[in-house]
Amino acid sequence: MIDIDLIEKCENELSEKFRILDDIALFNQEKVLNAFKRNRIALRHFAGSNGYGYGDDGRDTLNKLFADIFKAEAAICSPSIVSGTHALSLCLYGVLRPNDVALSISGSVYDTLNDTIFGDNNGSLKEFGIKFESVDLKNGNFDYNGIKEKLIALKPKLIYIQRSRGYEWRNALSILQIEKAVNFLRDNGFDGCIMLDNCYGEFTDKREATEVGVNLAAGSLIKNAGGGIAPTGGYVVGDKKYVDMVANRLTAPSIGGEVGSYEVGYRCFYQGLFVAPHTVLQALKGAMLFSKVLHGLGYKVSPNPHEIPNDIITMIEFGDREKLISFIQSIQENSPVDSNVKVLPWEMPGYEDPVIMAAGCFVQGASLELSADAPVKPPYIAYLQGGITYEHCKIALKNLKL
Repeated sequence: MIDIDLIEKCENELSEKFRILDDIALFNQEKVLNAFKRNRIALRHFAGSNGYGYGDDGRDTLNKLFADIFKAEAAICSPSIVSGTHALSLCLYGVLRPNDVALSISGSVYDTLNDTIFGDNNGSLKEFGIKFESVDLKNGNFDYNGIKEKLIALKPKLIYIQRSRGYEWRNALSILQIEKAVNFLRDNGFDGCIMLDNCYGEFTDKREATEVGVNLAAGSLIKNAGGGIAPTGGYVVGDKKYVDMVANRLTAPSIGGEVGSYEVGYRCFYQGLFVAPHTVLQALKGAMLFSKVLHGLGYKVSPNPHEIPNDIITMIEFGDREKLISFIQSIQENSPVDSNVKVLPWEMPGYEDPVIMAAGCFVQGASLELSADAPVKPPYIAYLQGGITYEHCKIALKNLKL
């Protein structure tokens, strides 16, 4: 267990940073509330539909609400999108055509997208003749010289940016960094689609990426945008012409976004979106406290304890296999669900290395809830995310076994 006096000392030292986070959350909460008011959200919008879902007002208004909050032309917010990886794949397949070129300017994509892009005998982009290349980040920022060279050589149709870190030791990208990259791309003649993997980043800033020129952003509803309440789903938001292309991939070109039912009803999606700014605040504060305390105990962490995070993830390097596993197991032991389960490394679909995951969540796999995972390989880095209440984060930190 960790000394509570150390935790409270770190908590006090973070008070100024916490006030900055409070200000961001208040701004975003007002933005969300005003969007609910503008769109006249009413009880009827929570009702479900069945069959084809023609005229489903709850679905259509939820899409309009997402677009409004993200300052975008259109959105798809759907329980039919099963994960963030699915949402991102829909964007890639929706926009790209055979022999097109896509360029990631944030380095390698997250592990679960590798088969979507490079897989064999599975309908990957590669099998459709779509070329996907990347430019690594340089010291945590975009490599503008490298990007310019690739723009000239490849003439890509789509630029891909991953906001969060995946399983790499780097900070999440800030909205300011993304804005500068968008302006650079446009200044250098790129007029195609700029796409963002927005997972873990929603409501961590006063602006969203679609407000600074990103054409298409996607994410999961069991992360930030679902507020810890949405039971499933994903979203895509951006320019209407691109969102329509994604809708055609989600369903079929002949019907696009005109159909799609969900008989359970949409209340959890609306309510989750409404509380998301506050819930993200809880996760950010919890992340900063973990970072501060573990840094004080001598562990290498990222983001730095004095930085305002750009997403809800904290990385902790243990340098030791058993310490890493013990940390992940300790998070599971301090979860509200399945706290009695002893988690172990396993060969998880979509990942290159054995992965250990602590996810004692109300919604299976919901990484806005306090959870942690890690590829079990040197230097043995844990990726901690979420926390729908700050108090839970603090208690789990106190009870850590290191």
